[in-house]
Amino acid sequence: MLIGKKVGMTRIFDQDGKAIAVSVVEAWPNLVIGFTEGEVNRVKVAAVKTKKLNKPDSGQLKGKTEDKLKVIKEFKTETKYKIGDQITVDNFKAGDKIDVVGTSKGKGYAGVIKRHHFSRGPESHGSDHHRKPGSIGSMFPQHVLKGQKMPGHLGHTRITVQNLRVEGVDKSENILLISGAVPGLRGSLLTIYK
Repeated sequence: MLIGKKVGMTRIFDQDGKAIAVSVVEAWPNLVIGFTEGEVNRVKVAAVKTKKLNKPDSGQLKGKTEDKLKVIKEFKTETKYKIGDQITVDNFKAGDKIDVVGTSKGKGYAGVIKRHHFSRGPESHGSDHHRKPGSIGSMFPQHVLKGQKMPGHLGHTRITVQNLRVEGVDKSENILLISGAVPGLRGSLLTIYK
């Protein structure tokens, strides 16, 4: 696991000259600030330098580092770590399969056509249902059932994209090249799991 930042997208070429779309992720060294052993081993890491830090976060970092790190996350792990260890892009190599977790782009309030891919209604003059959802229930049970697909907030949710491939690793710049698209805007935080 590794905390990183989405830089953007570009393309690289394989040995046959085929273009591969890749997401560029900057993954700074993550500092281990806690480790618990048990049935499930857990590691607590901190990343992303900042100028100001709130008291709870500064309390967790006290005595472990002089740097102000604002993102603190806890992961399950099989590897044993010690406090003060650093997790870097060295843990990944080209060809590894990974899962990437991030927050998708927020798209505001959307209707059923954009949000749930409904079909349009008739476009003729007599129709009143060009982009409306249509029936949302029957005569029984006299209320709208939970989970009904309706207009509402679209995007800005936690998304996991699975089985992406690491296409390249630049250890000097702390960069991972990941095949395909990863969730979120440029500059948004991502969590990468092996």
